[in-house]
This record gives sequence, C-alpha cells and structure tokens, in this order.
Amino acid sequence: MKFQGTVIKYGDNVDTDVIIPARYLNTFDKKELASHCMEDLDATFTSRVKAGDIMVAGENFGCGSSREHAPIAIAESGISLIIAKSFARIFYRNAINIGLAILECPAAAEAIAEGDAVSADLDNGIITNLTTGATYQTAPFPAFIQSIISNGGLIESIKSGAIG
Repeated sequence: MKFQGTVIKYGDNVDTDVIIPARYLNTFDKKELASHCMEDLDATFTSRVKAGDIMVAGENFGCGSSREHAPIAIAESGISLIIAKSFARIFYRNAINIGLAILECPAAAEAIAEGDAVSADLDNGIITNLTTGATYQTAPFPAFIQSIISNGGLIESIKSGAIG
C-alpha cells in the first residue's frame, strides 16, 4: 500500500475528545463526525483537509476514551494515513479495525513539517519527505494487518473472506 499527500501536523497527547468532541458522539453518521473533526483543537482543519492528506503527530496520539468515532472522523475527513511518534493502544487498534492506515515512526514525526509533501510505502515501511528528500524506515505491518487496512477495516475484511 502506498500513500502520498500533504501534511497536517499536530503535537503530543492529542486525545480523542479533541479529535471528535463528546458532544457529537450521539451520531454514527460518518460525514457528520468528519465535519466536526479536530474542531476544538484546530478550527481550520475541516476547511484545509483534502482527500489523501497525511496527518503527522507527536507522542501518544489518540489517548483518552476508547471511542471508534475518533479514527472514523479522521478517515472520513480525508486523511489517508497518520504518522506519529506513538499511538495510544486503543486508538491504534481502533484505527486498524476501521481501516485507517497508521505508522509509528518517531524520527519522521519529529522531522516532517506542516505542509510538507510525504509519501509512504506501507509494504516496505518507508516514509519519504518529498519536500526535503529525507527518508525514514519503520517496521512494515504484517500482511494480515495490511489486508485489514486495504479492505477497509476488520468487518469488511471478514465479509470479503480475506480473514476467516
């Protein structure tokens, strides 16, 4: 799997309550969730994000409550991939379960800047900052996790027979 997009960057400890504020948790409408994604942290996010953009963040991204609404809102907003120094464990699993590609790579997350053009090859664990030319190596996901992401999440993978 390959991704390429423009970076929107955030810092450390971005919690699920700022990814999707609790006042919107009464809906499962993906478009409605996306329309409020990051609004308490970055009021400009929904007007700036474009399909295929890549989110880069610091440590402990997705900390807080265990709601699946957070990765759903991010994915539906157009973000194709999140690169972070580290992820909260439940967010990490929820992201994979809904088919949102994520990579942990502290060096890349530190060096990549807002607005940089970035590509990522998940098959080989290579992140390239197309703006600066720098490359970063991270562990690629095992084939079964790549299959879950490429099939649009765990449920879709089971429905398609990719996971039995």
